[in-house]
Amino acid sequence: MTAKTAKLHPVSAAAKNTLELDTAKRCLSDGAVTLPSLSVQSLVGRAHKADHPVSVNCNTDPTNQLLASLPPEAADIVQPRLEPVELEAGAMLYEAGTVLRHVHFPVTAVVSLVSPLMDGACAEVAVVGREGVVGVFAFMGGGKALSSAVVQHPGLAWRMTARDIAVLARDCDPVMQQLLRYTQALFTNMAQSSACNRHHALAPQLCRWLLQHLDRQSGSELRITHERIAGMLGVRREGVTGAALQLQRAGLISYGRGRIQVLDRRGLEECSCECYGVVQQAYERLLGDASTSLRSPGALPSARFRSEPLACNA
Repeated sequence: MTAKTAKLHPVSAAAKNTLELDTAKRCLSDGAVTLPSLSVQSLVGRAHKADHPVSVNCNTDPTNQLLASLPPEAADIVQPRLEPVELEAGAMLYEAGTVLRHVHFPVTAVVSLVSPLMDGACAEVAVVGREGVVGVFAFMGGGKALSSAVVQHPGLAWRMTARDIAVLARDCDPVMQQLLRYTQALFTNMAQSSACNRHHALAPQLCRWLLQHLDRQSGSELRITHERIAGMLGVRREGVTGAALQLQRAGLISYGRGRIQVLDRRGLEECSCECYGVVQQAYERLLGDASTSLRSPGALPSARFRSEPLACNA
């Protein structure tokens, strides 16, 4: 069955004003929907069967780090082209091989980039949160997506048309430079994840995966099944359960049906393979601020923009 693209809901005027302030007054909390299937199609197909209300968390800084890193003259041009939207867990933003219509700059949402296979299975190749943008293919000349993008954790994002991002990348050098810097870090993420999945034991892989997703959301709990993680890592569910049991016995995590609670973050980092640190450093270095860490939402710069656009000096 062909997957249907889930609808994106524009945020109300009140929520839009909130995104432009330094403090978050309306943003989605940690209640990601559990999606147990291993295929992209099943992920999207089951997403709308969950109807539990989404709670509000008022302690998250409404910032996209990539947008916040733009110089003021570039931010003035970008801002009028952005629209705040809510992304639902399980929503497919685009499928591999399709022409992109929009790109998304996550704020509180987390998006998995997955590579689909002919048999319907998929594996995660990278994860995108407030540090970046989903849809780099839109400004790289090809226009068609090489992977699929599925919302892993619900939340807020800025949306821009693919045409606008392509024009900005072409005509505004500061924008293009930051996009290229981010894309380089994203490719480092993809390459390191590929090497990790091939050469490292499952327990360190699981530590890396948990840390990378935990960094991009608030709180210390991930609502996800072992089967879903197995699909993302391209391994058997029994292997994930065994690795999770090792981490639980070590006092690093606790898990129950559809959830994983991180109890010892430092211990999880120590048990992770070096791939987590390599990717973390790549994002911090290439985004131009080594003091800014994905793991510290409150440390991120505010993504406020001026109301009147100015000319972009290349």
